[in-house]
Parts: sequence; C-alpha cells; structure tokens
Amino acid sequence: MAILLKKSYKFAFRSAFFIAFALAFILSIFSKISGYENWLFLIVTVLVSFIVSFFIVQIRIEKFIYRRIKRIYDDVSLLESSSLDSRTVSTNMNSLTEEIEKFAKDKKIEIDTLKIREEYRKDFLGNVAHELKTPLFTVQGYLETLLDGAKDDPNILDKYLERANKGVDRLIYIVKDLDLITKLEAGELNVNWNEFDIIELIRNVFELLEMKAAKKKIVLTFDTIYEKPVMVQGDSEKIRQVVSNLLVNSIKYGQENGTTEVSVENLVQNKVIVRVTDNGEGIPEQHIPRLFERFYRVDKSGSRNEGGSGLGLAIVKHIIEAHKERIYLESEVGVGSEFSFTLEKTGSNIHRINERVESA
Repeated sequence: MAILLKKSYKFAFRSAFFIAFALAFILSIFSKISGYENWLFLIVTVLVSFIVSFFIVQIRIEKFIYRRIKRIYDDVSLLESSSLDSRTVSTNMNSLTEEIEKFAKDKKIEIDTLKIREEYRKDFLGNVAHELKTPLFTVQGYLETLLDGAKDDPNILDKYLERANKGVDRLIYIVKDLDLITKLEAGELNVNWNEFDIIELIRNVFELLEMKAAKKKIVLTFDTIYEKPVMVQGDSEKIRQVVSNLLVNSIKYGQENGTTEVSVENLVQNKVIVRVTDNGEGIPEQHIPRLFERFYRVDKSGSRNEGGSGLGLAIVKHIIEAHKERIYLESEVGVGSEFSFTLEKTGSNIHRINERVESA
C-alpha cells in the first residue's frame, strides 16, 4: 500500500539553531580571551555550523525515527486501510500521536459495537430456537404418538393430525414473518405506492378481527364517525399489515371487556397520524425502548401462549420506516397503551382530511 510521506524539519532546524548558538557563544568567549576578534570569521563559522548541523540532524532523524514512524503507519494502515489509504503522513510526533489516539478511539467504538451486536445475535438466535422449538416438538409428539399405534383409532387419528397441522401452520407463520423482516431490514422489499382511504382500510381490518376480539370481549371502534374518506399515500397492503398487527397486539394483551379505539387526525399540513389506543394493562417503562425488537416480549413466560411469531411490532416498525414515516408508543401501567404512526396525505385532500361528525 502506497502512503505519501511528508517530512518534518522543525526538530532539525531547532537543533541546528541551538548548536550554532552554542558554538557562537563559545567562539566569542574564546576570541575575547585570546584577544583575537574576527566577526566575519565568527559569522561564517556559525552559518556553516548551522547548515551542517541541520543536514546531519535531519539525516539522522530520517534514519532512526522517520523510518520507524513510516513502519507504524504501514502497520496501522493494514488494520484500517480505508482511513489511511492515500493519506499524507508526517514525521511530526504530535501528528503521529493524534493519529494513533484517533485510531485507538475509533477501534474502541468499533469493538464496543461488535460486542453489542454479538450479544444481540446470541439473544436473537436463542429466541429463534425457542420460537421454532415449541411447534416442532408439538408436531413431533403427535406424530410419534400416532406411529406408536394411536393411528388405529380414527377419532384420535383425526384429532392428532389436526393438532399437528396447526403446529405446522405456526411454523410456516414464523418462517414467513422471518423472511419478511429480513427483506425489510435488507431494503429488498419495495414499497408499492398508491392512493387509498385509510378509514376504509381500518374498517376492513376491524371486520377481519371481529371474531378474535369477541373471544376476549374487546370492542374495536373508531373514536368518532368518519363520513368522508381520508386519502393517504403508501403501500396499502403493507399499511393493512401494520394496522392488523397493532390491533392483534392490542387484542392479545388487552383486558377482557376492554376497548381498542382507532383515530385518524391531522398532524401537520401534509401528514395524518393514526392512533391505536387501548385500556389494557399497559407496558412498564423499562420495556418500551426494546419493544420493537425481534422476538422481544414483556411477559416472557405467558405471552407465548397467546401465539404469534413475536415479530409483529418489529415488522410494523420496519414497514413504517420504509415509508419514511415514524411510529410512536406511549404507555402507562394500569391505564393502557397507544401506538401511533404517521402517513402522508394525498395532495387533493390536504384541506378536507379528517373532517369529523360528532357521534350521536
């Protein structure tokens, strides 16, 4: 790797100056003692000694220090070629010290980041193994029971095959969500922009989740009556998944006889904000910063019994960020939670979006 080198002459210049000054002082004293004073000779001698000293000191520096500094830069550049490649370096020790300190600081930050990623990787792999292990063992248990002779009983055969099929469905669900979030994080999933009515989309999701909500006696409702459409821009199918995931999450962790309310409000001139609010148990403050991580669960023991892949909120976050929008979370234990996200209005509806009629 070729590294440009810039020589420093400060040390040689100062050293030569001190040598010449000392020689001038000694010669002046000697000339006074001897009674022979020749100022022209003294000046020429000092100049010659300065020049000779400068070159000697500089050559020695280059031989014993300069080459060693170059070797240090070469060694560092092997570790961090992107930051030192084609850079002009100096033999000035202050510059070298600054470069090495900066390099050490950058490496410390990089090492700390790698440690955090390693911990995250271990946590992620452990969670994936746990999520896949449960349905796999379930399917294996039913199939082994059937192979051991239970298949001869038609009633048990049908029941166990049905339960094994549910386990396989859960596996497929987890794998599909893993594939989706991997594509989202890699930026491989394109956003198909279109114009759609967010109110109509939410109504459709309400209808799909009506039976699931009814099982827990949770009411899905708007905050008011929306008579006119609220037209927004985005990928309608992905936003449908966002709304569905947020509502499913609210139903899953909501209290019986509770309510999940959705509102669509003006935020700024060209934005609306969609709020999903429930009166459930709420989320402890220490869990909120990590709630959008893959497989992160507040209740690590009981929440898995509710089903799901553990990727719903992570998928929501990535879809919203793929739209260049933002998602927010506010929660208070014993009061409830509110998830909200922004969307861009269509140009033709800027002045009339979110017109409301008071409910009777």
